[in-house]
Amino acid sequence: MRFAHFADCHLGSWRQPELQKLNLESFKKAVGICISEKVDFIIFAGDLFDSAYPPIEILKETFSEFKKIKEEGIKTFIIAGSHDYSVSGKTFLDVLEKAGFCKMCEFEKNEDGPIVLKACNYQGISIYGYPGKKSGLEVEDLKRISLEPTNNFKILILHTTMESAKGNLPIDAVGIEELPKADYYALGHLHLVHEYKAGENKYLIYPGPIFPNNFAELQELGAGSFYIVDVNGFVKLTKKELKLKESVFLELEIENALIATEKILSELEKADLKDKIVLLKLKGTIKQGKHSDIKFQEIQEKANEKKAYILLKNTSQLKTEEAEMEVHTDNIGQIEETLIEDFSKNNKSEFNRFILPLINSFSLEKQEDEKNAVFESRLLSEINKILNLEIQ
Repeated sequence: MRFAHFADCHLGSWRQPELQKLNLESFKKAVGICISEKVDFIIFAGDLFDSAYPPIEILKETFSEFKKIKEEGIKTFIIAGSHDYSVSGKTFLDVLEKAGFCKMCEFEKNEDGPIVLKACNYQGISIYGYPGKKSGLEVEDLKRISLEPTNNFKILILHTTMESAKGNLPIDAVGIEELPKADYYALGHLHLVHEYKAGENKYLIYPGPIFPNNFAELQELGAGSFYIVDVNGFVKLTKKELKLKESVFLELEIENALIATEKILSELEKADLKDKIVLLKLKGTIKQGKHSDIKFQEIQEKANEKKAYILLKNTSQLKTEEAEMEVHTDNIGQIEETLIEDFSKNNKSEFNRFILPLINSFSLEKQEDEKNAVFESRLLSEINKILNLEIQ
């Protein structure tokens, strides 16, 4: 028996069209490998989609891939993850199942009693699953699950955090000893590659996301991945990497924002950026100039000139050194006005006159039974009076 283990596809997650396209291409490449290597079935361990209601274009592409899988006679077994999970229990995963493209793992749940996971039996293998939920709410549930008994090789699909993989993350997790015994624990949720031997020929596996989902993952993982697992009296694990584009990581310390643009452009000029994902990370404390002195438009133009596939920037660790502001007032009720007055003195601008009126306008309260649209219109009207703008 040979099967594939996917997790955390997050189709539709990236805002940037270039990376959303790569996410889909990575998924398609994984499906193609499964077809060429003639797997018997594919497991999806949660977060196939990035939301319970993905965009229609993402749905069309996904359904097309599932159609290919079905036409090759490959079965698919799936659970919802924390992103594609819905409290109502209704998601587009149900639509996939209704179309005959997959089988959702089922369970019986009593309010405070045990949760019995139903077996999906296929060619001598029993597959069980329980969905992930928002904020790790599935963790306590998992401590009271049991498996419908069979004598088959058992696969347990979960979308959660396991103690063996969580490291220093300050989140709730499940210990392997708190779960019923299985031969293969197919995990999703943590976007990392993690192999844990739970016993002789028994494994707990996080296969990593099908494609990195943010700047840090692009830097750390570089590419998506999944596993192909052979079961033939023993378990053989094969990690499949899904590398579509090379990445270039540039990390620069910035103290003087006035010369930062030239420094960044110089580094970009020296690097081979053609058709690569450029990850630009700026860190440090700005002591001269300010954040807005860094000309990101020029930096983007340089990346375009060097034919980069896309430029992503991370400035979360770039701070501004700010002088402490002393406030002298005997009336605590006037502290807001005093702060604004001191700020305006130290930061001359023709727009300072709008600060206090705008703050006051945002203190408008929504009236009882007032419709959201009416309240928003009233708020925009007030802002329009202050700024003398034509607001649509």
